[in-house]
Amino acid sequence: MSLSNPPLRVADRRGPRWRLAWRPRGEGLALAVAILLATVLIALPLGLLLVKGLAAGDGLSLGPVAEALGSRSVQRALLNSLDSSFFSALAATAVGTLLALVLGLTDVRAKGLFVFLLLIPMMIPPHVTAISWIQAAGPSSPLLRTLGLAPEPGTTHPLYSRWGVILLLAIQHTPLVFLVVRAALRAQPRELADAARTAGAPPSRVLRRIVLPLLAPAIVAGFGLAFVSALKNFGIPALLGIPARYTTLPVLMWQRMASFGVSILENVAVIATIMAGVAVMAVIVVVLLQRYGRAALTGPPRPPLSFRLGAKRPLVEGALLIFVALVVVLPLSALLATALVRTYGLPLNAATATLDNFAEVLVRQGVTVRAFLNSSVAAGGAALALAAFAIVVAHLGTRHGAVRRLAGAVDGLGDIAYAIPGIVISIAFIVAFIAPLPVIGVSLYNTLLIIALAYGAAFLTIAIKPVATAFAQLDPALEDAARVAGAGYAMRMRRIFAPLVAPAAASAAILVFLTAYNEITVSALLWSSGNETIGTTIFNYEDGGYTTLAAAMSTVTVGATVVLMLILDRMGRHLPAGAVPWR
Repeated sequence: MSLSNPPLRVADRRGPRWRLAWRPRGEGLALAVAILLATVLIALPLGLLLVKGLAAGDGLSLGPVAEALGSRSVQRALLNSLDSSFFSALAATAVGTLLALVLGLTDVRAKGLFVFLLLIPMMIPPHVTAISWIQAAGPSSPLLRTLGLAPEPGTTHPLYSRWGVILLLAIQHTPLVFLVVRAALRAQPRELADAARTAGAPPSRVLRRIVLPLLAPAIVAGFGLAFVSALKNFGIPALLGIPARYTTLPVLMWQRMASFGVSILENVAVIATIMAGVAVMAVIVVVLLQRYGRAALTGPPRPPLSFRLGAKRPLVEGALLIFVALVVVLPLSALLATALVRTYGLPLNAATATLDNFAEVLVRQGVTVRAFLNSSVAAGGAALALAAFAIVVAHLGTRHGAVRRLAGAVDGLGDIAYAIPGIVISIAFIVAFIAPLPVIGVSLYNTLLIIALAYGAAFLTIAIKPVATAFAQLDPALEDAARVAGAGYAMRMRRIFAPLVAPAAASAAILVFLTAYNEITVSALLWSSGNETIGTTIFNYEDGGYTTLAAAMSTVTVGATVVLMLILDRMGRHLPAGAVPWR
């Protein structure tokens, strides 16, 4: 019998035992392709951006960075970015931790429904969040005018301010903290808490002296995640900060590129280098804080504590309902109301209600129809390609030795790309691919393909995590049995591993699609006429004063997002824990 990957017996000099060493021909090729793709999509663009940002004369120097930091506009934008990120992350951490404790440690009812509703703001694109709140709280709000609660016409919108930016960033990123803390809470062993309760400690003392100290690393991680996410956010600071003259670094880069085009690419590359450096330093600080704050735990995780609220349960559930109504129902209702009126500023009633705005964006407007198609193609293509790529990388991550380390390096590149702001990724892709490609002489700039490739770089880690979780659940004996039976690498992947992790890969594809379908941060500088995306079209409608069309298009995308979340939630019932973030 001929084996495609024949086993080779090698004597172990440390003793009389034998071990099996394999010649991984198929694995070697797969690893080489994975490294090549990660290099081309992530390492090469970011490396070229760094070189361009540090270029000074014939060499590299920190001079351009120091010169940029000497600019008052860059200083102000950097301070605004750090300011909005810190305070919004602080608020998101406080609220997200409280929600995780309430839903994780008490006997409130309908926990699954509350969790799903609380995560909706996280899945809605930031620019849609900003638009919905602008239409919910302003003097022209159709919802408030219908209720007779709208401020006087001409009143300055309360969200066009520093605190408006911070508030919406906090709302957007509270679910991230909630997920991190809730996952850590469910993984905690209960021995210490049970011992304290047996000794007569009240729930408040158990929470203060045991639960919260053990949660400290997760809370720090949640803060860091919220901080980095706010730092790279573009939609909220652009729509709320520009009217308030509160400019952040992503908005400053977008303004300069939108005004001067690629002629100012070197200047923007320097700012992007600063932005990337700040994001990476923030991640490093958070990792160090987690390392020094982690406590050693013993015992397996068990179902978390459950404190009975007694007579206070209706009050707590009522508070949760009010919170959901304020952060989910109110802005989305305002968005729908704006989409249903003929002109922004009119109250919604039988005389003003119309479906023309939906007909306009779904049928009549060529740009919106094209945007829906472009986003579906770019996000869908990136989602399918990343799901397949994730299967290969996650499988290689289960091997041993150099193969595992190199696969981990590919995964690490994905983590770095995800931590770096999307607008920096887009600038890196412009630097890398604005010139015609070697051999074929074709430039990717101003094409839909460059947007899809940028999605692949920015969202690689989102695809790998669920698939890696699924591979961790598989018995390693499957691999050994298949090898002994003579199955080559391609056959093992096609007949064994791909079918087993297919549900997790599908989950990964939906997560990537959800993230990329409505995004604006990556495509803000990469789109061109004929290659518009949903995010850029909605932003341009709102920025250009076509508020009802922006609301109609946003309503359609929110509906599609919720439907995909429901599909993913149902799929998650049959997947390993952790494959779907909120399950």
